[in-house]
Amino acid sequence: MVTGILSALLLAGTSPAPPPVNLTAAERAAAFRAAGFKLQRGKWSACGDPGTAAYTPGTIELAADLNGDGRPEALISEGSSYCFGATEVGYWLVTKRADGGWTLLSQGQGMATPLTSRGIANWPDLQIGGPGFCFPVLRWNGRAYVQNRFEYEGKRCRPS
Repeated sequence: MVTGILSALLLAGTSPAPPPVNLTAAERAAAFRAAGFKLQRGKWSACGDPGTAAYTPGTIELAADLNGDGRPEALISEGSSYCFGATEVGYWLVTKRADGGWTLLSQGQGMATPLTSRGIANWPDLQIGGPGFCFPVLRWNGRAYVQNRFEYEGKRCRPS
């Protein structure tokens, strides 16, 4: 679903995502584990959906060096109205550390889209899409992604 992320970036009025990175099978598995996923019957799962018809297992939507430090990040999604309500999707952003391990940076309900605006250490802001027309934008403050503003199609807005 990298195409979905690229489409979302264009709709959000941003430039295209950084070039994709090919993760090895071991890196993909480590990224999923860092996000709290477990491999069950050949599919990665985190939210505990009991097997509803609309469930979609964990997927790496984007693997790229988002902050320019030479190490990859992975943006993971999982789909389930059982777990995520009307938003129907959850996201996890993990990064590969210098020691080769992976760390969870952010997770929540919605579809995370990296923007061109930046926080501390060159981390991209994340727009969290979902139902509606005014979406939260999170910014890295050096320790965590926190609420920074709301935007729609690249313009600031106020949620109703």
